Amino acid sequence: MADSTEIREASLGEIALVFLKLGTIAFGGPAAHLAMMEEEFVRRRHWITHTEFLDRLATANLIPGPSSTEVAIFLGLLKRGWRGLIVAGFCFIIPAAAIVSVIAWAYVRFGSLPRVEGVLSAIKPAVVAIVIQALGNLGRTGLRTALLAVIAVLAAGLSLLGVSPVLVLVFAGLVSAAPLAMKNRLLGGVGFPKIIGLKKVVAGAMAVAAVGAAFPLGLTRLFLSFLKIGAVVFGSGYVLLAFLQTEFVQRLHWLTEKQLIDAVAVGQFTPGPVFTTATFIGYIVAGWAGAVVATVGVFLPGFVLVAVSGPLIPRLRKSASASAALDGVVAGSLALMAVVAWQLGKASVVDRTTLAVFAGSLIALLRFRVNSAWLIVAAAVVGWFIR
Repeated sequence: MADSTEIREASLGEIALVFLKLGTIAFGGPAAHLAMMEEEFVRRRHWITHTEFLDRLATANLIPGPSSTEVAIFLGLLKRGWRGLIVAGFCFIIPAAAIVSVIAWAYVRFGSLPRVEGVLSAIKPAVVAIVIQALGNLGRTGLRTALLAVIAVLAAGLSLLGVSPVLVLVFAGLVSAAPLAMKNRLLGGVGFPKIIGLKKVVAGAMAVAAVGAAFPLGLTRLFLSFLKIGAVVFGSGYVLLAFLQTEFVQRLHWLTEKQLIDAVAVGQFTPGPVFTTATFIGYIVAGWAGAVVATVGVFLPGFVLVAVSGPLIPRLRKSASASAALDGVVAGSLALMAVVAWQLGKASVVDRTTLAVFAGSLIALLRFRVNSAWLIVAAAVVGWFIR
């Protein structure tokens, strides 16, 4: 139904304003960001179809970097080409990076993080409700066959068992494409298209980033460290934590364990991309210049990978086997979102107050179609007064 709706054009100014808003109010991590983008661009503004959104989500999950930020960059690229790519990415990142920089300044000056537990305790149940609504909307398009539904269930099971998200998505894509690939083999048909450009670019980016190990201490070394991390990190903020600990605590000795944990916490409780943890670390290491350098370094690979892989998506859809694999990756991506929603729900809905916020948010979304941005604001106000 949604895919048959007339698709509207979007100016660069409209793209900038919407992503500035999302970068300012999108709390809750990648799953929540994606849910808000689905509401904003698919259902409210009709800028893209559900299928186009899901294809970008699947591709973002298969390349390194922050998945929700890469989906934002993909959407900008789809609507306005390379200008849209830059505007969407920058406008989604800048508000969060600015907020994190101010918090980092206060942290260095006063030696502690601001106390926001009450506000967060109310925002998180609302975020779970937003993700559940998005899963319902996306699932109708992404799980349109029994095979895709089964793949999603299997992918969710693998994720709950601790299998790497990348391996889960590869498994989902292979299972989805297997029947058609076997049929093509029997009939002598053509399988997957040959696409080698992306592999070469990724290998080149990783090689350039690895050269950073030979650079002296300073902004250049800081930039190259985060460039390397942005080019190789898959998965959640917990995976990012492991890379940051190895690079900045164990190897370079620029941070203490406490500073690293505080940096990750800031990335989690501020709106926008979780990768703005890099902004916080950059400020601690080298002040305002370090914050800028670290932010550019960690997000730059995402812009490059999206620019390279974006034009390949239509080509994948033209190949029956590749399209089937992409459908499987979409199903696996939705399963990963569902697992995140379940885990976030268990951690967030812990008493009668949070249960009331969750139930009220779900009713507001499903019954009254309240905009998720207003829901986040309302939950924050409730949390402020209750706690």
